Amino acid sequence: MKDAAHLEAWRRGDRNSGAVLFERYYDLVARFFRNKAGDASSDLVQETFLRLVGTREKIRPDTTFRCYLFGIARLVLFEHYRSLKRARERLDFARTTLADLGPTPTTMIAQAREERILLQALRNIPIEMQVLLELYYWENLTGGELAEVVGVPEGTVRTRLRRARKLLEQQIAAISTSAVELKSTVTHLDRWASELRKRMVEGVRA
Repeated sequence: MKDAAHLEAWRRGDRNSGAVLFERYYDLVARFFRNKAGDASSDLVQETFLRLVGTREKIRPDTTFRCYLFGIARLVLFEHYRSLKRARERLDFARTTLADLGPTPTTMIAQAREERILLQALRNIPIEMQVLLELYYWENLTGGELAEVVGVPEGTVRTRLRRARKLLEQQIAAISTSAVELKSTVTHLDRWASELRKRMVEGVRA
């Protein structure tokens, strides 16, 4: 049975279908929150699945289940941070960074110095851009799939990705303590991102 069919069955009360989707996608959702929500990650994973089954919105025929789920997770993340701010304060996720919000960086999963630099640099760029880069590097989403997640045209997403990558490299340069460290981190960015993803996969159920 396809994911969308399992979802509809779950919404009709079939708990077995819900268990199938939870097992298939728990790691993916937990990985999404792990570097962005700290101690609140577990609660946000649960909220994402509750939102998934609780809404009656159908998945568009041209949208994959994975993109649909990431779209929900992204909104849950934004709502979480809005809930921590006073009502009169507005958060612009195209400008606000996780470093601005003050949570402790998730550095325990990093081993190499380049990985720690990358994690910190990600937290120093606007959250919307951090989400895009992590989905691109860790979940291998295409430009079209990212456009589905954030609800903007693909051309807009690709422009944001280029700008996000530039800002990330600027932050890496600011954090690096030597030219060798900077070159290693930027030149092998795909490698360090891949290594971090592996450790996130290993740790999400720990």
